[in-house]
Amino acid sequence: MQKSSLTLFLMLWLPALLFGQSEPLAGAKQKIEAGDFAGARALLNTVLQSDPKNRAALTLRAEARMGQEDHYGAIADLTYALELDSSDHRALNLRGEAKMLLGDDEGAINDFDKAIRLNPKFADAYTNRGLAKYNIEDLQGAYFDFSKALDLGPPDADKYFNRGLLKAELGEYVSAIDDYTKAIELDKEDASLYNYRGVAYYAAGNFKEAIADYDMAIKLDPEDPLKYENRGLARSALEDYEGALADYTRAIELDPEEPDTYNLRGVIKFNLEDHDGAIADYTKAIEIDDTNPVYYDNRALSRMEKEDYQGALEDYTTSIELYPQDPETYYQRALVKIAMNNQYDACLDLKQADMRGSVEAKALLKKHCK
Repeated sequence: MQKSSLTLFLMLWLPALLFGQSEPLAGAKQKIEAGDFAGARALLNTVLQSDPKNRAALTLRAEARMGQEDHYGAIADLTYALELDSSDHRALNLRGEAKMLLGDDEGAINDFDKAIRLNPKFADAYTNRGLAKYNIEDLQGAYFDFSKALDLGPPDADKYFNRGLLKAELGEYVSAIDDYTKAIELDKEDASLYNYRGVAYYAAGNFKEAIADYDMAIKLDPEDPLKYENRGLARSALEDYEGALADYTRAIELDPEEPDTYNLRGVIKFNLEDHDGAIADYTKAIEIDDTNPVYYDNRALSRMEKEDYQGALEDYTTSIELYPQDPETYYQRALVKIAMNNQYDACLDLKQADMRGSVEAKALLKKHCK
């Protein structure tokens, strides 16, 4: 069964520029804060026509451009602003964000490094550098930066979330739970925080606590299928198959095109000995994604329970075609062939499974294939 995948999210930090704001600049900043990026750019274009070296206007226009996802334009504005004053740590931080959004994490880190050298207490630059380091899989570096951003303060739910997510990825689930808890204390209405803490509880084996968090996440955001899928996993771990079945069914109602949820519901139906229902769910998963060998393996197991040996044989064969390295699939296909009294071919599969490290196959090979 599959756990939910975790990803870091990127927050756009808009620097609070400190300058003697003219009325157009103040108006442009208000428009940016209100999400009227086109209106802000129009005002700033007017300012820059008469004063093309106005660094404040260049930086604000870069913010407006980023709001419109014109990251290359933002970088151009910020690069010119930095040519006018290379000591502007906020402009460096913002340019680093634009580079990161374009996938240039190394270039972004270079800008964040410069910003931090200019202002070692610039918490936002540490946060952003941590995100960029995460992207290049420098997890220890990201951990340091997220921690430094929190040390510099002020307390912030998103910063605790970032570090908690990183700790969870490093397998430090108890410590991750602590960070998620601090984030929740600062933002009790964010459903995703409860969901991620639930994932950490689940990974740590605390299924009841995970369910309590998923309950809260669903209460705050009842239209997200992933939260029901996560709760279904925790309920399944506690063998609450009826509860898990209800959760997966609701997840499917919300997102009927997610194959993994049908597969997970099929597993529950298998455990409830509803093999026809399980086969129907695995078949639906395969209709949506016919490249995942797990779906074929699971359907084969249910077909074996119904003594549909030919169907099971076909499923295992397809699974092997998709992923020929799995010893378990050869072993299971051998069992099907033994049930079909095809001893010779069963022994060929057992040899393949044995070659790939299957202990069960080695024992059965000695017994059936002398």
